[in-house]
Parts: sequence; C-alpha cells; structure tokens
Amino acid sequence: MSAASTAEPAFVAKTKTGRFTDFVDSRVGGSGILREFGRKVFPDHWSFMFGEVALYSFVILLLSGTFLTFFFDPSMAETHYDGSYVPLKGVEMSVAYSSSLDISFDVRGGLFMRQVHHWAALLFVASIAVHMLRVFFTGAFRRPREMNWVVGSVLLILAMAAGFTGYSLPDDLLSGNGLRIIDGVIKSIPVVGTYISFFLFGGEFPGTAIIGRLYMLHILLVPALILLMIVLHLFMVVVHKHTQYPGPGRNDNNVVGYPLGPVYAAKAGGFFFIVFGVLALMAGFFTINPIWNYGPYDPSPVSAGTQPDWYIGFVDGALRLMPGTLGNWHVEQNWFGFVFTFNVLLPALVPAGILFTVMFMYPWIERWITKDDREHHVLDRPRNAPTRTAIGVAGFIWYCVMWAAAGSDLIATHFHVSLNDVTYWLRALFFIGPIIGFVVAKRVALALQRKDREIALHGRETGRIVRLPHGEFIEVHAPLDEYKRYKLVGFESPEVLPAVPNEHGVVTRKEKRRAFLSRWFFEDRVAPATPAELEAAHGHGHAAVEAPEEAKSLSH
Repeated sequence: MSAASTAEPAFVAKTKTGRFTDFVDSRVGGSGILREFGRKVFPDHWSFMFGEVALYSFVILLLSGTFLTFFFDPSMAETHYDGSYVPLKGVEMSVAYSSSLDISFDVRGGLFMRQVHHWAALLFVASIAVHMLRVFFTGAFRRPREMNWVVGSVLLILAMAAGFTGYSLPDDLLSGNGLRIIDGVIKSIPVVGTYISFFLFGGEFPGTAIIGRLYMLHILLVPALILLMIVLHLFMVVVHKHTQYPGPGRNDNNVVGYPLGPVYAAKAGGFFFIVFGVLALMAGFFTINPIWNYGPYDPSPVSAGTQPDWYIGFVDGALRLMPGTLGNWHVEQNWFGFVFTFNVLLPALVPAGILFTVMFMYPWIERWITKDDREHHVLDRPRNAPTRTAIGVAGFIWYCVMWAAAGSDLIATHFHVSLNDVTYWLRALFFIGPIIGFVVAKRVALALQRKDREIALHGRETGRIVRLPHGEFIEVHAPLDEYKRYKLVGFESPEVLPAVPNEHGVVTRKEKRRAFLSRWFFEDRVAPATPAELEAAHGHGHAAVEAPEEAKSLSH
C-alpha cells in the first residue's frame, strides 16, 4: 500500500466563513498563535483591573478622538465667530477655538464626544497611576519585570503628554494660560530657553504655530508611542507570566487562575463595556472643560481660580510654592550676562526630575540593597515590605502636596483663610509631609505584621471571656484555617546584609553605603512565625482555643 493512499484527507470546511478562515489560517498560522495565547493563565484579583481600565480608556480615547478629528481645525488664523453660541457671536478668535465651539454646539453628538474624550483622558492617566502604585507596593517590579516597570513609567509620562497636548488644542483662555506657564518654564532655561520658545511657538508667544504642532503631537506621535509601549508591556506580561498574590499552592513556578480563552476573554469584554458605559454616563451628565465660559485666548487677562488637569497640577503647584527670595538671596540671578530664573526653573524641573528618576531607578536600587537577583512571581503584601511601603507613601504625599498647591487660591477662598497662610503651610508640608508619612506608614505596617504574627500563633480573638476552675479569666481564641494561616506566615522577610569585603579584603565605600541602607530597610523587621513556633503555640495548654465551626457541627 502506498503512502499516498494511507494519508488522511485534507480538511475541507463546509461553510464560506469556515473556508475563508481556513484559507487565512493556512497562510498565517493564526490558530497556533490563538491556541497558545488562549491557554495563558491569568490570576483573578480586583487590583489587576486598573491596568485593564487604562487599556480600555485608551481604546475609547482612540475612538472618540477619531470622531473629533473630522471636525477640528488646528489653525491659529483669526476669524469672527458666527456659530450657535450667542454670547460669543462676532467675537474675534482663532479658527481652532471656533471649530471647538462648533463641535460643542453645532455638530450632532459633538459635545458628548468631546466630554467622553476628556473624561477618558483623565481616567487613562488615573488608572495608569493607580496601576503603578499597585505594582510598586506589591513588589511586582522585581526581576524579571524591571524593564516592564520602565515601560509603565514611560507610559505614565506619555499619558501626561497626551493629556496636556490635547488640553491645549481648543485655544481657549484656560488652555492658553497653561501654555503661558510652559512658555515661562522654557524661557527660564539658561542660554537656549528663548530660542527653544521662539522655535516651538513660531515666534514670540503665543506665536502662530503652536496649536498645529501640538495637534500633530497629539494625534500622531504621542499615540503611536503609547501604542508601542502598550504592545511591549503586554508582550512582556505574556513572556514573563502574570504575577499573583500569595496563597496555598501558589509559588514562583506556577500561575493559579483562569485561561485567557474563553473565561478571561469574556470577563474582559464585559468589563470593557462597563468602563465605556461609566464614561458615557459621566460625559452625558457631568460637564467638563466648558470652553465657552472661558472665551478665546488673549495674553492680557489671566482668570482667577484656573487649574490645569490634575495630572499636571503638581508642576503648577511647585511653581506656586517657590519663593522669590531665600533669605537675602534673590532666586533670580544675572550671571555671565545671562539671566538665571531659578524661581521658575527649579520648581518646574527639579521635583519632576526627582520623582521620575527615582521611579525609573527604584527596581535596581532595591535589588542592589537586598542582593536579591532571583525571579519573583508571587507578590508581597504591602505590610510585609514596610520600608518600601513607607517610601511609596512618602512619595505619594510629596506629590499630593504639590498637587494641592495648584489650588491654593481656591483653598483660601473656599475656606476663608489667608492665601499666604495656605502657602506657608504647604511649603512646610512639602518638606515635613513625606517624613511624617514615611514614619507613620512604616509604624502601621510593622504593627500589622506583629498583629498577623500574634493571630497566626494564638488564633483570632473572639471577644469571649471565660473563667477557669481555678479562677483565672482568659479570652477564647478561635483557630485559623490553614488558608488564612498561610496568608499570615507565607512570606519572605529579608534580613540585614552586613558589608562584605571584596576579593582584596577591602570593604569599599559603596558596600558600606549598601550595608547602611540594608540596615535602614530591615533592622526592625518582624519575622514570620516558623513551623516550630506554630506547633509550640498550638500545643500549649495555658490559652483556651475554640474549635472551628465546622468541627462543632460534625461533633453534634
């Protein structure tokens, strides 16, 4: 019998759709890719949804932004408004502002799509920020995900850039004031600042080219870079497998969860429509950025109570906190024939530079301190990494102080207090707030660790007080089940690593600094209860331990 006669007949689809799908699959091998990707297991936890919210918000941004590009004209040419909004009829303005008004009042569904786009932009940045906080506090940035942490940090910066470039496009008074601040920051750069400003704005501020250039950045360059970062991020998530929270049966060699197809795909699809529905409701019922109230941009007036969108607020707040003099030293100096405007340059660049530099470098900083180069796929509970948690809280408070300072005038007017007093308090909190936050957060985390250790050893307090035959009063403790006990004891607690001499027997200054930071990180650690301690605690006879409810029901 020949080989040809024993070969299986080729598969032939019975429907047109099946034949088309088979044709595509035989050319590109899509079924193998989908089969492999569909088997990827993803753990299920509510905190993982923030990354999904960011992805879905970006999809909504692309859809709503595509609609808006059909009607927006990014021109700074002068025109007189002749649209439906009566209070501005005949007012001289730019074509960009006029087309923004037309979208709001004359294009069917235009105002709704504008507000969907704006709310989605705010949610996009917020969800990335919260997602990054979750990654930081749980230690998900450790090997092998250091580069993915860098990609996420770049995504956060790009999201802020996309928001700012879009926020400035309508050319209204509010966005123009924001551009004026950016122009001042650029001009404060010594030597080259004025040249950069002149090139960017196409002349002396406000120039004639900035809106068109921001438009190209907003719809082409920045979205393309965001898409690239998202693809890289998802690729590395698949390659490195997803992190998971600690629990019985979960370790660095497995992932406990649901496969992508069909379970997780169905849940993700439903969640997308929930996000879309919430944004649609917000856009339909809550007004945001009412540009018709601000009027066209004019460099002469500056309206009171203006704040940028929240994610740029920390830069504006830092500018408001910076004093004009430090004692007898004037912050603006004339050196070598050039003006150095430190009261603008320092607050605009230094806080943001510190924030993002520490963010980018932190995975390598912690790895250097701990000398831990292992792969980690199981997350930490924030309380079990008290110093890292305290650092995150300190950085968050530092950011929030600058963010609050962007609304210092509104704080003063709404609470009927002095603007100077508000500024002085916020200046003090700028330095003291992170320190207080660090100390309090670390103390709270250590206290929670001690409480977990006590519960693991002696059980859960029931509040019941009983009297023993010899007259002693004790509290009855209920034992934990093995799953809850594992959660309380199943974690690593790194110890202090002292300085180690090199191959020449010399302890270098770098090694001494590492040892100092290791002691600062871990010297007050609370070690988890060991199996021997658990056995000894559960075997002692001086504390009453109540049987679990399941055992009681079985004993009757």
